[in-house]
Formats: sequence, C-alpha cells, structure tokens
Amino acid sequence: MVKGRRFWQAVVCLLGILLLPPILHLVRTAFLDRHDRPPPPHGFVDDASGLAETRVEEVWDIPEGPDAAEQQLQKLLERALAQGTPISIAGARHSMGGHSIRRDGVVVNMRPFRAMRLDEAANVLHVQTGALWSDVLPYLNRAGRSVAVMQSNNSFSVGGSISVNCHGWQANRPPIASTVEAFRILVADGRILRCSRSENAELFSLALGGYGLFGVILDVDLRVVPNEEYRLERIVVPSHRYVAELEQRVHGQADVGMAYGRLSVAPDNFLREAILSVLHRVPTGTGKPSEVVFPEMPGLTRAIFRGQVGSAYGKSLRWQAEKHLGGMLANRSLFRNELLGEPVEVFANRSADSTDILHEYFLPSESFEAFLEELRTVIPRNRGDLLNVTLRQVLRDDDTFLRYADRDLIALVMLFNQPRTGDGDAAMEAMTKEMIDAALRLGGRYYLPYRLHATAAQFHAGYPQAARFFERKRHYDPREIFQNSFYVKYKDAPPSS
Repeated sequence: MVKGRRFWQAVVCLLGILLLPPILHLVRTAFLDRHDRPPPPHGFVDDASGLAETRVEEVWDIPEGPDAAEQQLQKLLERALAQGTPISIAGARHSMGGHSIRRDGVVVNMRPFRAMRLDEAANVLHVQTGALWSDVLPYLNRAGRSVAVMQSNNSFSVGGSISVNCHGWQANRPPIASTVEAFRILVADGRILRCSRSENAELFSLALGGYGLFGVILDVDLRVVPNEEYRLERIVVPSHRYVAELEQRVHGQADVGMAYGRLSVAPDNFLREAILSVLHRVPTGTGKPSEVVFPEMPGLTRAIFRGQVGSAYGKSLRWQAEKHLGGMLANRSLFRNELLGEPVEVFANRSADSTDILHEYFLPSESFEAFLEELRTVIPRNRGDLLNVTLRQVLRDDDTFLRYADRDLIALVMLFNQPRTGDGDAAMEAMTKEMIDAALRLGGRYYLPYRLHATAAQFHAGYPQAARFFERKRHYDPREIFQNSFYVKYKDAPPSS
C-alpha cells in the first residue's frame, strides 16, 4: 500500500515538473498581454497594420437603407468630383498597406450596409458588401448553408474579401471570385451598373480583386454550399513530403471539403515539419448544427499563440501542442460553419509597442521546398519573428484581371511580429523584398493587400498585367476619384524602379 502511494506521488511529482514550465510560460504570457494600443487621433484613420495612420478629410458612414445609400453616395460622389477630393472604400480595414485609405480623402465606411437575403432554391446569397462574415455565417447556418469560399476567419467584410479576391481552406477551389454570380457597383460617372460574366464583363473582372479602384461595390450575389459535416484527418510530415501528401490526399478528391497545412516555426525544426489537416465530408451529416460554435477556450488558445512572440520556447510549445493535441478534434464532428467561425481577435496583437504583419506568397508546387530553403536563410538573417505559417491550396483563377493565381498554386500565409517603430518597419521592408525576390525567382507571386514594401519592379514582375490594369482604371475613372495608398504608390511608377 505504501509502495503504491509512493508510486503515485512520484507520478504526480513528475507530471508537476513536466507541466510547470508551460504553465508558468502561459500564465506569464496572459499576465503580460496588453490591450493598450490607442485609436488614431481625430481626423486620422489606420488599418490592421497599426502603421498606416493617415489624415483624412472625413469618414462617411453609408446609410443602412439601399435607396438612401444609393442616393447619398451619388451626392457624395458629385461633391468629391467638384472639390477634387479622392474617395476610398473601407469595410473591416484588415488590409495592411493603406488600401482603404487615401490621404486627405473621404473614407466611405461600408459597415452599416449589411442586409442579406438567401435564395434557397438557387443557392445564392444576395448580400450588401458591408456585412462581415460573422454576420453571414449565422444567417446561412439557420438554413443549413455555408460560404463557398472565404478566409479562414470571420472578421472580414464581404466587400473587402471580393476586392482582394480572397481564398481560404476550401479544397479544390479557385479564389472567391469564382463564387460571385454578379454585383452592383457605383462607378465614377454616378451610374450604378450590374456586372457579371455576361454583363459589363470587363468591369466584373477588373473590380473583383480591384482593391476598390473602380467604384463602390454595393451588393453581391454569391453561390453558397451546404453546411457540411466533416471528419478530420491529420498527417505530420517533413516539409519536403508536404506537396506529395497534398496531391495524394486532397487534389481532385471528391470527398474533401476543406484542407490546410501548418509549418513549424520552432527553432529546432524551422520550416522543416508540416501538419496537413484534411476535412472529409460525412455523407450522413445533418448539415445544420444549432448554432455557429466559436473556439473553445479562447483564452488558452490566445496565450499559446501570443506566447511565441520573441520566445523560442513559446514557438516550440505551440508546435508541440498543435502536433500532439490538435488531433483531439478528430474525435468529434466538425461543421463547416464552425471551422470558419473563428474571429481574428482571438490572436490579434493589441499592444502599443508592436504589431503583427501578414505576408503571403504563392508558389508552384514544384518550387515549394526550394522557397522554404530560401526562407530558412532569409528570415533568421533578418531576425524575423515568425509566428505562424498556414498553407493553402489555390486553384487557377479565370475570373479576375489582376490575378495572382494564373495556375494552381500553394499559398504560404505568414505572420510576423515587429516593433511599431521606423526601424522595425525598415527591417521588415528589407526582409520582405528578399522574400518577394525569392518567390519571383521561383515562378511565384506575392499577395497585394499587405504592406507596400515591394518595389515597382517587383510589383510589375509579379503582376505583368498591372500597366493595363491601371490604364483600364483611368478609362472607367478618368478623374481618378477612387484612390488609396496602394494606387498612389504604384500607378505611375515605371516597372524598372
């Protein structure tokens, strides 16, 4: 009896020794977690970067009602044209390069404009573009439907998502433009046009992924899908095996609804180990849970994620937790809306001293490992504090003009932490240019909604159709009334600069 008691005492002691370091680390992270980033001063706006604070003339809230919105938008446009004041368009402001801001301009806040209506027979959602996906998912959930393509979090606006032509975890799919049936847009001459693949087709292609430069997209018709039930399969592989596993288990597989990967950012296996998560359809699923379920234990999830900042131990702890505990989700059903229902606020940096910056690169599958090999040198040499790499499959985009997916590609969505200082931004810019060069050299692309660190030469190399894109912008908007910081930087920059 005494021996048995001593054995269990030893087990408890050993568990305490093993668990004490991670517990202390997470408690310390939670205790030091700050929410002290001040809002921009009056007359200024910022975006998700926390580095784009810009003076504006006005933030103009669109009315909720469609008739009032359209009439007042037209009057706003008349006033802006008469005064020569540029207009930019904002939703959730999750871009990071001033894409929703123009200095001394009017920012149209689309957020009040969020009504929606579902055509169940046609499986088409008619939704105003100020709606967030966090508005859309619960609405569709009640009808057993879900979004066909969107980002992996629900905090973004519909208008912003189609203006950057987003993509997500949806398997065997092109970006979101492929799900757009039609939209209505207020253009520079005050007309409201309906655009589709057969009606105003050029404008349809330009405005999708057009960063708000062709007018105010008012509402959109999106194809929707069933809210499927999934079974999770997870595979841990060396990074050089990831593409082969993706091809075998996901590409063209009819039973796969969603899929995504993660790469380790832990120092001891930096970008050398991956987890592929595959969501298989459950044929007998009900498709209709009672509600959209949000993440369990968000406080713990946040502490594990934020505990990586500046911490090799934190990065290793998070990777081990994801590798060994993430599979617990395989023991229960997962619904599509549940997987898409996570807000970015669970992970968001709220500190006044630092910010988290997204990067995204698109590589042909044959260049994936070569790009990782470049990153294994570039990031440590520049002392980049990499917190996360998510991998996504993106099929060829045949709908948008300024397309990034001109073929089937693998997307690497990367999140870095950096100081909110001039030196911190300069260091990030230098590293970004090196990574863009590596992607371009290997036949890849970089994504445009983030910091404007790419040179004009890099921009035109990644998007050789850009000159024509800007020419058509001036055709539809000859007085260049719709502008943002992205447009200002690249519109007249020669490709060699």
